[in-house]
Amino acid sequence: MTSMHIGVDSFVSEVTDPKTDHVVGPAERMAHLLEEIALADRVGLYSFGIGEHHRSEYYDSAPPVILAAAAARTERIRLGSAVKVLSADDPVRVFQQFATLDLISNGRIDLVVGRGSFTESFPLFGLDLADYDALFEEKLDLLLQLRDNVEVTWSGRFRPPLVKQGVFPRPVQDPLPIWVGVGGTPQSFARAGLLGLPLMIAIIGGEPRQFAPLVDLYRRAGAHAGHAPDKLQVGLHVFGYVGESTQAAADTIYPGWHKMFTSVSRERGFAPPNRPQFDATAGPNGAFFMGDPQTVADKIRRVAEQLGGVDRLSLQMTNPLLAHDDLLRGIELLGTEVAPLVADV
Repeated sequence: MTSMHIGVDSFVSEVTDPKTDHVVGPAERMAHLLEEIALADRVGLYSFGIGEHHRSEYYDSAPPVILAAAAARTERIRLGSAVKVLSADDPVRVFQQFATLDLISNGRIDLVVGRGSFTESFPLFGLDLADYDALFEEKLDLLLQLRDNVEVTWSGRFRPPLVKQGVFPRPVQDPLPIWVGVGGTPQSFARAGLLGLPLMIAIIGGEPRQFAPLVDLYRRAGAHAGHAPDKLQVGLHVFGYVGESTQAAADTIYPGWHKMFTSVSRERGFAPPNRPQFDATAGPNGAFFMGDPQTVADKIRRVAEQLGGVDRLSLQMTNPLLAHDDLLRGIELLGTEVAPLVADV
């Protein structure tokens, strides 16, 4: 048996309270978010991650600022990115920001980096979407060199070179944990394995068990590169919600799920979502981890077995029609009832 760590991720979405139709403004939403993180810390959850988006419906465009506020209000919980869009940023600044966060939190930071599933950051920062993968590969290389060396000499295509340049401050953790966030691209899984970096898989559709061959590819690539098995950690970022009962959880979360995925489907040319699709996604084999605590715990254990072991799972409960009190209750149930049931997966 190994210990599985359970946490929460948030995209800090704009929210309309479904009970009152009150539109929660950005300042109030940030106050609610910090309350959510403080509760996650109190109920014993392992981690809380903040996403990064540059869209009107999310307030998480500057995750290091949010994480700094969270670090000052918490004592034990690990804090991190979910994910940091490295392709659209400067690795030097990313390292400095997260090293500083590590100092503020006294060594409780995880940096999860990825390419991002939305593309609005590319035109925003003057980048060419045709360089989507090349940007990430080069910037990840530089980020790892900055982490592993106090003084760096480096050159690449997308930023000026560094010549015997020191980058400060240095973090408490040595090395600062850097995870690679991936979707469903085999090359991304193989790259993380070859680098010996822990893997965070975003599962937003389909069936989680379908990722088993990709997880196996990651582990085989890591073994081929000579990395010890304990370095090849696997984490899951999944959508979900924990309620008092499975029916109550579904009724609470469905309206916001429908609104959120209707918008995404319209943007990407998909068919609009419907309740049967939601029910299938939230069912025993679907990607959505939703239900009463025992149902969610059973699904976590089953998926961990299907994937050959999972070290960490983060539940993303962001929902534009989820009342603050309901979200707090979901976090409480996740920490007090679900996490103990899966601690020995």
